[in-house]
Amino acid sequence: MHYDPIKRSVGNVFNKSPFLRKMFYHLLDLLLLRAWHVHDELNKWKKGKGNQIHILDAGAGFGQHTFYLSGMNPNWEILAVDVKQEQVEDCNKFFAQIGRKHVKFEVADLTKYRLDNTYDLALSVDVMEHILEDVLVFKNICASLKPGGMLLISTPSDQGGSDVQEGGETSFIEEHVRDGYNIKEIQEKLLSAGFSKAEARYDYGTPGKISWKLSMKYPILMLGTSKLFFIILPFYYLITYPFAFALNYLDTVMSHKTGTGLIVKAWK
Repeated sequence: MHYDPIKRSVGNVFNKSPFLRKMFYHLLDLLLLRAWHVHDELNKWKKGKGNQIHILDAGAGFGQHTFYLSGMNPNWEILAVDVKQEQVEDCNKFFAQIGRKHVKFEVADLTKYRLDNTYDLALSVDVMEHILEDVLVFKNICASLKPGGMLLISTPSDQGGSDVQEGGETSFIEEHVRDGYNIKEIQEKLLSAGFSKAEARYDYGTPGKISWKLSMKYPILMLGTSKLFFIILPFYYLITYPFAFALNYLDTVMSHKTGTGLIVKAWK
């Protein structure tokens, strides 16, 4: 299934005003389990950090993670990049409307973007599964980080990531160029790209897999069938979200021997 047209349609519904856009971001943070894990890692990272921080959101998409980061400290300078001109322009307009002048969006190709020794943190959420030349991107980000800077990645694993359950199946999200990473594989790639240390853990364990189907897969399938499902979607979530919320919480507090997602951290 092509996910981008559905994301674009949903985004357009909430793009009518800054209030609706903020509500959209908060809804994404509640629904998407990856946001729970990413926020948890960001909150750990920010401890002891001062005001002179520079952050790269490498593949910003709708800008929801930039929004979260920009609310952590108004003095942090954030550059968010994406390959889609329309999304960059849209995000720059929104962040200007809400007065977050420490945020800037630019069009950039991560296989080419590099700004040596600039950033304290780089964030890559749901990006690397879309880019074939992943090691080249890792090299560029490593070069762009200051010494000691950290890269935080959220991406599908090879344990059923992209909702692939068997060897003959293809990704549920057709825009993906790979179904998921093996932990050893992504660590080795990061080290080969110049990082001094890399760690990875599974997320989307058993609770997360169930939650993802309830809160994301089934609604996406419905919307892919007909946009009329927008009408019943609020009622669907009214019934299912309490269960998804509890499952998301369990996934974030548990450690998982396997899972369909990975949280990866690497330091320059």
